[in-house]
Amino acid sequence: MSLWSAQELAEATGGVLSAPFAANGVSIDTRTLQPGDLFVALLGDGRDGHAFVADALAKGAAGAMVHADVSPAAPTLRVDDTLAALARLGGFARARFSGRLVGITGSVGKTTTKEMLRAALSAFGPTHAAAASYNNHWGLPLTLALIPRPAQFCIAEIGMNHPGEIEPLARLARPHVALITTIAKAHVGHLGSIEAIAIEKATITRGLEPNGIAVFPADSPQLSLLRAGALGATVMTFGSDPSADVRLLAVEADADGSLVDIRILGRAVRLRLNAPGRHMALNATATLAAVAALGLDPAKAIPALEAFAPLAGRGARRELAIADGTILLLDESYNGNGASMRAALDVLRLQPNRRRVAVLGDMLELGDEGPAEHAGLAEAVEQSADILFTCGPLMRHLHDSVPSALRGAHAADSNALAPIVAKSIVNGDAVLVKGSLGSGMRRIIATLEAATSRPSTTSAGAA
Repeated sequence: MSLWSAQELAEATGGVLSAPFAANGVSIDTRTLQPGDLFVALLGDGRDGHAFVADALAKGAAGAMVHADVSPAAPTLRVDDTLAALARLGGFARARFSGRLVGITGSVGKTTTKEMLRAALSAFGPTHAAAASYNNHWGLPLTLALIPRPAQFCIAEIGMNHPGEIEPLARLARPHVALITTIAKAHVGHLGSIEAIAIEKATITRGLEPNGIAVFPADSPQLSLLRAGALGATVMTFGSDPSADVRLLAVEADADGSLVDIRILGRAVRLRLNAPGRHMALNATATLAAVAALGLDPAKAIPALEAFAPLAGRGARRELAIADGTILLLDESYNGNGASMRAALDVLRLQPNRRRVAVLGDMLELGDEGPAEHAGLAEAVEQSADILFTCGPLMRHLHDSVPSALRGAHAADSNALAPIVAKSIVNGDAVLVKGSLGSGMRRIIATLEAATSRPSTTSAGAA
């Protein structure tokens, strides 16, 4: 049976089909579209998806959801507005989904925790989660619209950049468990304060299903704000604080992973994560708390967690061959804020390689706090790195704050820094590359990959 029948497409969106067609998937990007998908022609980022309808059909799309005229030969689902119709499609999918849904938000660790939870819940039944960080006004509806019919569990990321963005997404997702990973100064430039960030994150609980459970970080100084924002919902906590319902007892981290002891509602468990760092252990603790909140046995999820490996851009570790040997690449290129920067630097410090190289790009959306937040990383860099390369106007503050012996180079942007780093690496280096997505640190990853003779296998790391 198709994911979407012709009747469901029309009923869910309120649209009109030019001719009946069913769809096996939903796509907004012709680069990743699969044959049989419904292509949704969205507007955004200076592009009009209607211009790509012909390309989508040539690649095997079953049809296109549009709100403007396209080729009269194209099989279409005509709607009033494609973004609004995508939201309705996601809402219809959520209504027909009879399984249980976990909504995840937080300043750091959303995607890594989502992937840990995907692995953990797969031990109990078919589990769906977005392939990428689909957590905004189009990403969440797309995640919901892609829930397979046999799925028993769904994990939905819910993100925000501005006040008021989380609650409507939470009400669309209707989670049975709402998990907040961390509260940190990500997007503080738009929210104004870390307290405002906590208040906004807590609105994920407004979408909870009846008898739903909110899972909050016990170690957060903003826990009382989160509890107040839960508006009477049942709260479970996780973290290293003695009061936590799911408590991280101990972490023994080495270069390749961590031995972790956790007490879950009074029951002690031990696991070996293929990912070093205390932050990874906390992500695993949050994951097991969500499993417990669903009423499942966390012990059954542990083997799946032990097999988990971080994603590219979020801590994937790769050994790359260079002319005179190899380097270890720690790919943290997808995102960056103060908390995640320090966590990644902690992982770099664990590496036994001859030289530890930090390549850091700007942390964005910090507003007036940006210069101080960047300069404030100096101590962590001094403790973890042997040489520092930076790019971007904000990272200049960090470059100027570390001892001169640590300063490798600073450049205006990642394009300018990439060849400098590629020429500077030597056999045995451990190279951390990290920055906000908008700082373009993926360009440095690509340059390092191109400069090496061959990539080897991927292993675990920090995220």
